[in-house]
Amino acid sequence: MRPSALAYEQGYAIHVNQPGDALFYHLDYDERSHDLNMEFQHFHDFYEICILMDRTAAHIIEGNIYEIQPWDIVLLRPSLLHKTKYPKGMPPKRLIINFAIPRNVPGLESGYKELFSIFEEQIPIFRFSEERRAEVLAPINEIFALSQRPSALHSVAIHSKFVEFLCAIHHHSAENDYVREETGSAMSRRMYAIASYIHSHYQHELSLEEISKKFFVSAHHLSRQFNKVTGFTFTEYIQMTRIRNAQQMLLNTNHKITDIAAQCGFASFSQFNRIFNKFNSMSPSAYRRSRQPQREREVMLVGSNPSI
Repeated sequence: MRPSALAYEQGYAIHVNQPGDALFYHLDYDERSHDLNMEFQHFHDFYEICILMDRTAAHIIEGNIYEIQPWDIVLLRPSLLHKTKYPKGMPPKRLIINFAIPRNVPGLESGYKELFSIFEEQIPIFRFSEERRAEVLAPINEIFALSQRPSALHSVAIHSKFVEFLCAIHHHSAENDYVREETGSAMSRRMYAIASYIHSHYQHELSLEEISKKFFVSAHHLSRQFNKVTGFTFTEYIQMTRIRNAQQMLLNTNHKITDIAAQCGFASFSQFNRIFNKFNSMSPSAYRRSRQPQREREVMLVGSNPSI
């Protein structure tokens, strides 16, 4: 195994506790093909890390597209809208890590706050030199080895090594070599810029005419190209972005549903109800009630593929 490589076994998974517990880990070693690409962006109420092991892929985070190379480390904080686009052809290998860690440990609060600042980077993707990469990924390989020989200290050892992994990323964060590259045609880049704008302004009134003027493209051309690039009409994309954020608020706040509708940019409560029903086949209040006993750990619109 090359020093920079990750230990890997297809279809292998490592578990410590369960999603929903204050502390849990789920390391999923597998392949993902182009056929399993998600329809739209989703979010979690836990942290996620993605490490691609071969080929290339792309991450769409809040409407922005980022090209990913093997060994890039993608950090996703809770409630961040994202999806992965895998290429056609041979499915690439990847490691997905879902986890939660209590951060209110007495005496360690400020340390954990600093440690988790790596998830708040404007571009939360880390790319290291081969030598540094081997050092950063070493604790993950040690977790893989630990999982092969469970003991009474199995969970504690995995937790210790994982915190060591996060500390290594933080310690060497100044050496991050990731640079966002412009890919695709000028028009596709403009469409993704518009998608990003929608994610930043979904709370406000948005119209095709207003956006076309802002991005210097005719309304007709924007409508046609936006659908071609994203797979959604301009109106559908706005609706789905607003519904995604409404779902998040329904699950994670006690705000009144009428207030959520207004905060997510819907013109009226009746419009919110109608569009929410369209995508979820239930009302917002029924959606909130259905998740109260045991919230789903990954929130998706009806019809989306749950694979990542």
